[in-house]
Amino acid sequence: MAVDDILPDPETPERDPNTADMFGGAVAPLTPTPLDVTARPPSAEDGAAYTVLARKYRPRTFDDLYGQDAMVRTLKNAFGSGRIAHAFMLTGVRGVGKTTTARLLARALNFETETQHAPTLDLSTDGRHCRAIIEGRHMDVLELDAASRTGVEAMRELLDGVRYAPVEARYKVYIIDEVHMLSSGAFNALLKTLEEPPPHAKFIFATTEIRKVPVTILSRCQRFDLRRVEPDVIVKNLDMICEAEGVKVEAEGLILIARAAEGSVRDAQSMLDQALVQGEPGQTVSAALIRDMLGLADRGQTITLFEQVLRGEAGAAIDTFRQLYNYGAEPGQLLLDLMEHAHGASVAKAIGPQALTLPKDQAGRLAAIGAAISAGTLSRIWQMLLRAHEEVARAPDPAAAGDMVLIRLAYAADLPGPEEALKRLQSGEAPAPGLTPAPSGGPGVSMSGQGGGSAARMAAPQTLTAQSLAPQAPPVLQSFNDVLALIEQRRDIALRLDVERFVRPVSFRPGAIEFEPAPGAPANLAQRLVSRLKEWTGQPWLIAAQGGGGAESLWERQKREEGETRDEVGTDPFVRAVMAAFPGTEIIQIRNLPVPDLAPLDETTGTDDD
Repeated sequence: MAVDDILPDPETPERDPNTADMFGGAVAPLTPTPLDVTARPPSAEDGAAYTVLARKYRPRTFDDLYGQDAMVRTLKNAFGSGRIAHAFMLTGVRGVGKTTTARLLARALNFETETQHAPTLDLSTDGRHCRAIIEGRHMDVLELDAASRTGVEAMRELLDGVRYAPVEARYKVYIIDEVHMLSSGAFNALLKTLEEPPPHAKFIFATTEIRKVPVTILSRCQRFDLRRVEPDVIVKNLDMICEAEGVKVEAEGLILIARAAEGSVRDAQSMLDQALVQGEPGQTVSAALIRDMLGLADRGQTITLFEQVLRGEAGAAIDTFRQLYNYGAEPGQLLLDLMEHAHGASVAKAIGPQALTLPKDQAGRLAAIGAAISAGTLSRIWQMLLRAHEEVARAPDPAAAGDMVLIRLAYAADLPGPEEALKRLQSGEAPAPGLTPAPSGGPGVSMSGQGGGSAARMAAPQTLTAQSLAPQAPPVLQSFNDVLALIEQRRDIALRLDVERFVRPVSFRPGAIEFEPAPGAPANLAQRLVSRLKEWTGQPWLIAAQGGGGAESLWERQKREEGETRDEVGTDPFVRAVMAAFPGTEIIQIRNLPVPDLAPLDETTGTDDD
């Protein structure tokens, strides 16, 4: 049989398209498919996975490391002089750049180009091995996780390859992350090699629990403590990312993220990644959205809550607390905010408001609280809040526990401190007016078998109770300074701050005050002052705000006197000589040191009567 008999005739079609199909059905007519003008060919970006900001903006050079200037400076000097250690220990909290620094060190140790043949920290250009190290596929750079290789056998298997020379790079680099999770046997197996490693091997360890690493390991490493990154540095990093991504976030929102990150750049970048999807595309992400995302309350409102607690206003404090709770703030977080305010007021009292990394108005309010409240009271409030935070965390109903905490704090705000109570007892006054209970035996009753001394001791509390129950005369105000003293005595911090800052007295007489409001004065300042003075003195007051002619406010007078004192000190010849000897010197603070009271010498001392 010929081949042509087997093969079909190429001119004969396989099937007539006008006939029925092979299964006996009719052929469907061909209809053109409409063109979808909205469809577009799939691009490579459609199938690519999204890269989070923390990975996308991971530092590629040592200059990109934020907040670690001290470590970078030390490493540059070591690499420049050739004094490179054989083992490095990197420690710090999460997200400060330990693993990133380890990878940068591996690149720096093995950096090599056509012109560079020695280790260097200048990684502005990619070297021969940089791309493979960055992608984690270089055979001479081994990155291990100690959490999955904790045993001694895994460590021995690792160390068996240390004695062999590197294949391509200059050094064989071992990066061991979370090294504190190694077992005791693994640490012991590592000791000998770490003490006398071959010249071609380098070890880089990273850990968040430096105390769990044996001292025998630490003594064989060059240790670098990576610091927490300051909030202002984190804000700069987030602002750079927003500009690169073409998105807009309010400056206050970036500050909230930086504070919530607690010094971790990675945490801040992750929170920014989450914040960018809170708003509508193309719109500015507001601070309110970020506050809701983080579960935070408005700082101004929490400061108001803190002021209400310190004034003993339990009802107002509970109302503010419930409003913040309904907005989504967690009770535990609100107590942490109150603890932060207690800390801020104490720091402002000791150093000044410039030590607070807060907006000027909020720092001023906390500074006013610190000026009005004693350090002992602030310390006591801090301790109570610290214990209350643990109680709220354990309580079945955190909101109810938060209410009880505020009631307790408001009650304690009216109580004197231990020192003040002791002074009152020594002077014969009641330690807490109106709170001393009557003796159970009744007035004039003494216990049987006790002498007069015991009876006298029993009678003392009754006398104190009578004094505490006696009505107190309303205060009499004879000058504007008496008004300021009364506001301070009643501990109305917000009113005191506004009066000192915005009230320029024009005239004063009992029952009437005229003043000129300073720029920025609250619109309801006169109404608040009328209400408070009527409540405290029991008589009506007429307070009017005029357009001009007022004297300086207390705050303006203090600023003027400080400026005059600074100018007077600056013109002193000795001070001018010191400032001339040290160029760039500035007068930061002026303090009046107390002059010791020296008793006059007795003229007869040391004389001889003979």
